[in-house]
Amino acid sequence: MSEHGEKKEASMHQHHASAGGEQEEEEIRLGFVVSEFHRDITYQMEILGREHAAFLGAKVVSTFYVPGVFDMPLAVKRLLEQKSQGKEVDAVVTLGCVIEGATEHDEVIATHAARKIMDLSLEYGKPVALGVSGPGMTRQEAQERVDYAKRAVEAAVKMIKRLRNLAEEVEESEESEEA
Repeated sequence: MSEHGEKKEASMHQHHASAGGEQEEEEIRLGFVVSEFHRDITYQMEILGREHAAFLGAKVVSTFYVPGVFDMPLAVKRLLEQKSQGKEVDAVVTLGCVIEGATEHDEVIATHAARKIMDLSLEYGKPVALGVSGPGMTRQEAQERVDYAKRAVEAAVKMIKRLRNLAEEVEESEESEEA
């Protein structure tokens, strides 16, 4: 989608009426789960992800660093469970890379982590974006794919907006049926 298309979508789906009848933007709160393994690469991913979140008007309210991609599901679960004021998230963005080694270990790690991350999204009813590159790539290919972080942030923000829009449509439909 073009930048113009993103801004059009944002203006269509990101506002709600305040008590005074004015339109105000509803805050989007993200949690980041960042792998420390290959930190030189995941650091760049984290910076790009934070910058893109700010560009899209989202706020990163919590960051959880994990040793590696395999450790992400538990951290994702903890962020999704947070209910304390100021720390509750609308979505989680996972950032990491799985680089190919001499065995098929990278495929096992990436497959199982992705599956569990998806399961958690369904279990908690909140978007969990997969910003993990790999498996089957070299260090250089991982470096070339640091922009996966931006894609993951964008996916999380789009899903939040679309889920909010769907909830508003359902609420309006139910109100019209009651009338």
